[in-house]
Formats: sequence, structure tokens, C-alpha cells
Amino acid sequence: MSALPTQSAKPGGCEIRTPGQGSWGSGVSGAPFLCPDVGLVGNPGRECSLRAAAVWPHQAWSGVGGKMTSETWGRVCDELRGAIGTNNWRYWIEPLSFRAVDGPVLMLAAPTHFIGSYVSQNFGDQILHHMTRAGYPVQRIGFVVDSDTQDDAAVAAPAVANADPVAAPAEFDDGARLDPRFTFETFVVGKPNELAHAAARRVAEGGETTFNPLFLYGGVGLGKTHLMQAIAHELRASRPQLRVRYLSAEQFMYRFVTAIRERRMMDFKQIFRAVDVLMVDDVQFIAGKDSTQEEFFHTFNALVDAGRQIILSADRAPGEIRALEERIRSRLQSGLVVDVHPTDYELRLGVLQAKAGAYASHYPDTVIAPGVLEFLAHRISTNVRVLEGALTRLFAFASLVRREITLDLTQDCLADMLRSQDRKISIEEIQRRVSEHFNIRLSDLIGPKRLRSYARPRQIAMYLSKTLTNRSLPEIGRRFGGRDHTTIMHGVRRIEELMVSDGQIADDIELLRRAIEG
Repeated sequence: MSALPTQSAKPGGCEIRTPGQGSWGSGVSGAPFLCPDVGLVGNPGRECSLRAAAVWPHQAWSGVGGKMTSETWGRVCDELRGAIGTNNWRYWIEPLSFRAVDGPVLMLAAPTHFIGSYVSQNFGDQILHHMTRAGYPVQRIGFVVDSDTQDDAAVAAPAVANADPVAAPAEFDDGARLDPRFTFETFVVGKPNELAHAAARRVAEGGETTFNPLFLYGGVGLGKTHLMQAIAHELRASRPQLRVRYLSAEQFMYRFVTAIRERRMMDFKQIFRAVDVLMVDDVQFIAGKDSTQEEFFHTFNALVDAGRQIILSADRAPGEIRALEERIRSRLQSGLVVDVHPTDYELRLGVLQAKAGAYASHYPDTVIAPGVLEFLAHRISTNVRVLEGALTRLFAFASLVRREITLDLTQDCLADMLRSQDRKISIEEIQRRVSEHFNIRLSDLIGPKRLRSYARPRQIAMYLSKTLTNRSLPEIGRRFGGRDHTTIMHGVRRIEELMVSDGQIADDIELLRRAIEG
């Protein structure tokens, strides 16, 4: 049990005492508190007017009803229920337990610091009023955080939230619904995603929060959401007592705005700061939302300080998310940042084989000819979602027309998808087009020379490579003479700034984009 220091006074000045200390001759610890009478603490040169009490403190505050007991506190709680309403009472007062009346201070035990602080701010005056009516004219309320009541409060909170929607916290469910298909068992591991998979597995095992936060980033359809939900499934199955909350950044923003509109920010804070594992998908969407970023920042700090696990995902690295506050960016980079790389041929083929095996039970009469999966893995290289969608269409079409899935049927059924994949832009093509446009040699474009006539076209080629391909920054850097990904990031940002202020560069980029996209 950890104690929160409370203020107390004695003749000859004021000192601090924490619950459980003995007489005034015993040790004094804690941070100073203001005495309501003299305004200072620990100043022996100023006396407290409460010195007039002949015996301090217990005889002066024993109350007309004698020594206070838990039964007396129970009667006070019954009166509070009628005063503040049943729902508020269940959520905030019922988790408290009586400890003692220590002089003018009523000592209560709370499951968390947050609940104690909330009760003190919102119901403190009413508790003092009903204590006085019961014959115990205390002046202040002190709280201790009792670990024995934390589990009870965690179990009671869902029941309270479901009891009456009027008094429930600002959130009304456990977050985003998990897709039952997204588990570790159905995740196909390959070289591009093996690090992300290993990190996700480690976090899902629980235990010490080695990677905090775990930040997964990558392009669309590469498996970030699958891994996030697989972690949530694993934690809920292996450690059901944990409070795991998975939601998207958009849902976080919506609930934050709702809490502000309904004036229920304390409920919002309690919900998100009481979890054991917080998982936020597509966190890039909070960028530019100042108020949401502020609340996310404080929630992040509170959870990390409490040793809780945070898992985040985005479509780009923290350093690449524009309009994200620097203090948030630095915290996102403080844990393990993992890049989920674009798929290679082997991984795409593995995904198709796993998907085809799952479809075999749904379409038992549909046969897929040899070479079809290999053909798809070669031709469709954008992302896994497109790949799975193509296979779904093939199986549905073949079952409807009762034909075998052959290469000819595949080309006919997926003609539109295959045409869109034929025009695949490469970094080499972008470099060639840019060097031709600015009439410089390709070797100078990707070489080490820093002359402005080479540096600016090089940055434009970096920008186009980032926006027109799904290649990661490290891979782009390797194609530009082995440059570091931070150099690529700087070049992209510089061009984005110049496109706003320099019309000529904006025109050049638009012309190059049209020529490349053909």
C-alpha cells in the first residue's frame, strides 16, 4: 500500500505526516503542504491557531459519536448515495474504503491515485458535509492507494459501466471489434515482416515491457493491423485479467471530442489510463489535431510511467509524420520502431497458398491448376489485400461458372487488375526521367556531388520516389548511392516546402509526375 502524504498540524507549527505514522516524535516525511491556518508548513517561528486544543489531535476531533468505525462510514456512504446519485456512487464512492479519522483528516483507501483525486475534486465537499452531520467534523480528506482494492475496482468497473448508460464513462464498449481471422496462426511470415512478427510475438507473451512503445509502420496492406489484432487476441486468450484496449486513432479522436462535448473528460481519462495494454492503429491521423495530440501525449506519459504496454501503428515512421508535435514524435521513437517492408515473391506466394488452403473447405468442388498461384505472386506485387482480393474473385467466379481455375480463366477474370499492375513505376525510371528533365547525367544525380544544380534534382527524384512508389526510405536511400534514410526524409520535406513557395518547382514536379505515370 502506497501512502499519499496528508497535511497535519501540531502545537508550535505544522508538519507533515503520512498515514500510519506514530506520535509526533516519530519521523516526518513527504512534500510540504499548506496549512489552512498559517499558510506555511514546517516553520517553527509561526504557530498554528489550532494549538489551543488541549490534547492534539485525537481528543479535539474524536467526534460526538465516539471513535469512528467502518459501520459509521457505511452510514455516511448511504447518505452520499442519495445526494450524488446511485450511478456516481457506484463508480466513485463504492470503491473507497475507510481507514481512520486522523485528527481533522478523514483517511480513505482508493484503488488508484486517479480515483482519489477525482473524488477529492468532485465530491470532497459533500463527504465533509455528511461527515459533520454524522458527528465527525473533519476538515480534510486524505487518500492512500491500496493495491488490495485495485483488482476489485477493475472487476467492478465494467459492471458499473453496464448498469446505467447515464453514469457510464465516456466510452461504451471495449474499443474496436477484433477480426477473428487476424491471429498469429493465420499470419504468413517472410523476410520482409519477420522482425515485426517477432516483436509482436514478444509483446504478446506479456511480462516485462521491453519494447515500450512498440511502433509498427509500413505501407497499405502489409499486415500491420493483422499483427496488432493478433497481439490483442493472444493477450486476451492467455491473460484474460489484463485490460486490453484496441482502437483506431479515429475512434480515439471521436471519443475525446464526445467527452469534451458531454463534459466527461475525467471519465475519458480514467478509461484510457486504467488499461494494461493500449493499442492504437493508424496513429498518423492524430497529426495536426492539437487538442487530441495534447490528450494523447498525457495519456502516453501516464501509461509509460505506470509500466503499461503501448502498441501503435502508422503508415510511416514517426519522424515522417508531418504536423506531429515534436514531443510526441520523440516519445514514439523511444521504444522499438519496426518497418514492415513491402512483400517479396516468396511471401506473396506463401500468402496465396495459405489463402487457397482456407478456401478449399468453402469451395470443395473448385480446382486450381498448377502455376496459377505463382503467376499471381509475380504479377500482383502492390500489397497483400489486393492479392487476397484477386484470389477471392477467382474462387467466386470459378465456383459460379463451375470451371477449373486455369491461367486462361485467371487472365480473363482479373484483366482489369493485371492491367493496373503492368504499369509499375520503379525508382530507376524516376531517376532516369528526372536526369533527362534537368539535363544532367544519371551518375551525378545519384552521386555525392552537392552542387545546387545536382542537389535540387536529386531531392525532387527522392520526393517522387517516395510518393510514386511503395518503397521504404532505407530502400530509396540505397538506390541513391547508399544514402541514409534521414537524408531521404530531409530531401522529401524540403521539396514539400518548396512546392508551396516556388511555383517553378511545383510545375516541374507536375510535369515529371505526368510523364512518369504516362
